Amino acid sequence: MAKHEHVRVAVIGSGFGGLGAAVRLRREGITDFVVLERADSVGGTWRDNSYPGCACDVPSHLYSFSFAPNPDWPRTFSGQHHIRAYLEHVTDTFGIRPHLRLNHEVLRMEWDADALRWEIETRSGSFSAEVVVSATGPLSDPKIPDVPGLDGFPGKVFHSARWDHDYDLTGKRVAMIGTGASAIQIVPAIQPQVRKLTLFQRTPPWVMPRMDRNITGAERRLHRALPFTATLRRGLLWGIRELQVGAFTKHPGELGLVEKLAKANIARAVKDPALRAKLTPSYRIGCKRILLSNTYYPAVARPNVDVVASGLREVRGSTLVGADGSETEVDAIVFGTGFHVTDMPIAERVFGADGISLADAWKDGMESLRGATAAGFPNWMTIIGPNTGLGNSSMILMIESQLTYLADYLRQLNVLGGRAALAVRPSAVHAWNRKVQARMERTVWKAGGCESWYLDANGRNTTLWPGTTGEFRRETRQVDLSEYEVIRAPRTASTATSRPPRTKEAAQ
Repeated sequence: MAKHEHVRVAVIGSGFGGLGAAVRLRREGITDFVVLERADSVGGTWRDNSYPGCACDVPSHLYSFSFAPNPDWPRTFSGQHHIRAYLEHVTDTFGIRPHLRLNHEVLRMEWDADALRWEIETRSGSFSAEVVVSATGPLSDPKIPDVPGLDGFPGKVFHSARWDHDYDLTGKRVAMIGTGASAIQIVPAIQPQVRKLTLFQRTPPWVMPRMDRNITGAERRLHRALPFTATLRRGLLWGIRELQVGAFTKHPGELGLVEKLAKANIARAVKDPALRAKLTPSYRIGCKRILLSNTYYPAVARPNVDVVASGLREVRGSTLVGADGSETEVDAIVFGTGFHVTDMPIAERVFGADGISLADAWKDGMESLRGATAAGFPNWMTIIGPNTGLGNSSMILMIESQLTYLADYLRQLNVLGGRAALAVRPSAVHAWNRKVQARMERTVWKAGGCESWYLDANGRNTTLWPGTTGEFRRETRQVDLSEYEVIRAPRTASTATSRPPRTKEAAQ
């Protein structure tokens, strides 16, 4: 049998959320934990997304941990390889490697009500943990639409988050499906090398100029010599974005000026009026994430690029048929169609106190308290949970707020003493989400006239936070025990922690 390991805390995932949780645990004096990672290295989405042109649309000094500043960012907006290298550096600097369990994909997590612990089965062994921190992230499992005939396509097919670097696109006829954040980076990166690029666009994005540049050597020396200057730089970047939040969440009409600037950006790069009309959105800017690029529109305007202003309807051999009836012969299909965000696969593998899965508990829409804890799942917490996403700022700010909440959660368990667990009250979860959804109604994401991946199957925005990051930080500063039920171990289970782990067969 594979080795069984019992720990106080099991962290699932080693992206920003998982590594941040690991660092916070160590800073709290907790070393009895593991980080379970399904891949063979850390990095999360910045490991998986290695497509040509991959970069961040949040400034480097804001898209990094406040407790791990990097004075040597080479560009104002960092590329994928720089961010991945940063995460490797954080792993080494804070001594996380001994806690890593790579190639340990979680297959099932089940709450043991007698022992007050989680039983965890992975591909490489079993674990039990008093507390689970799920940091798998919403951008981890690619979504490929169910297109009729796709199985019979004779060419190459892959998702942007699973880029096939062994396949040479030079001289090929390529179809790019989707026009999200990944696609607008991929298109200008591959356009010069392909023979023909056909972009299938269901809805055009709003694209603004990207104010990117090299960070000078003098700037980097200054940040190394006087660290407060990097802190100041980060604070200014944060403050500017905090001031923008009201337009997104309370007064979408104020985004009209930004919309005019975006239209001017299209006009500068695209001279063909027919193409310009295809690329101009009909919804309020900000309803979908505003994308940043200086090269997307010029690339789309090149002679070897066609824009099909409709989705992909079906595949007939090597022929792709658009929803408008157009037909295109291609050698390769690249899907930039996003991820399972509101239906995360990890939810199908988590079974709570009542024996039901998190996916079933969330079948009518994701709900949690303060983006962290879910009713029916004691001592379980998620990082980047429901309604913690942002439309205009850095997710690292939200992650750090949730890490503060996690730290206080563990302190509360220590204060309770003995073998205890915290189970969030359903009434607290519902009250929190009623407040969030009421605030969501006036936001541009609900009132802006678009359909986006922010919305679930019921049309609810269960992904974004309708406020400032400062407000979220205040809301997650500490755990309110009145929102939780304290669970004590049954007296008859006094020896439960010493019993042998259940086998896979017993769990089934």
